[in-house]
Amino acid sequence: MPSGRLHLRVGDWGEPNTLGAVAAGLSVNTPPRCDLRSDFSSHVSGASVIPSMSRMSRAPKKDSDGDAPIARVKNYITPSGLQRLKDEHGFLLTRERPAVTKVVAWAASNGDRSENADYQYGKRRLRQIDKRIRFLTKRIDAAEVVDPETPRPAKAATRVFFGATVRYVNAAGTERVVSIVGTDELDLDRDHLSWVSPLARALMKSGPGDRVVLHAPGSTERLLILEVRYERIPVAPFRVPAGAEAAAKERPGIEDEEQ
Repeated sequence: MPSGRLHLRVGDWGEPNTLGAVAAGLSVNTPPRCDLRSDFSSHVSGASVIPSMSRMSRAPKKDSDGDAPIARVKNYITPSGLQRLKDEHGFLLTRERPAVTKVVAWAASNGDRSENADYQYGKRRLRQIDKRIRFLTKRIDAAEVVDPETPRPAKAATRVFFGATVRYVNAAGTERVVSIVGTDELDLDRDHLSWVSPLARALMKSGPGDRVVLHAPGSTERLLILEVRYERIPVAPFRVPAGAEAAAKERPGIEDEEQ
């Protein structure tokens, strides 16, 4: 089956709270500029949700450490995607950071720290690790797991919501299969699209036989939905980076070389 690539740019996504409800499989009557604070579990029952009114500021607030904006919507994610975040978090916290700390301590014992490249690099690497750990902690804490394999009402099972795998065809006759996942699971090589992407927005709530319009930069695509299904979405597992300090200690023969 040929694969058609759409070059998309994230544009105006509209109200994130409304989009979150749609991704969850909710029917939402949303007044302008409001917050969705309802229980996400209603996406399984197909409940109709009316969000509570709450004025949103135009500029996203930042945490005290200035790392990232405070999330205003839940971090929808599949079970495999959440596990990958946890695996990376655990690796950085229990293996990589201690390994880099040892290098920094060794470098510090070698003399003048101001001209010690190993020390300076190690300290910079520690700051990067700590920043990444804080980011992963926030994403994990905000995670709202949605399992695509969870049974859902018949009507919702044939419509596109978060976790759906969709087969569609464009006007040129090119078919493509995509899966709608969380922002932390984006993988274009596997055709895994973020639920807030323009294409995912265009597909939301559609079903087989429906025609949708994708507004891409400088062009408009008309798509025909052929199939909607819900199944396990394989997410690439976390792998230890080749250049990690902890990985260097585990390479075959490293202990022999040191001896």
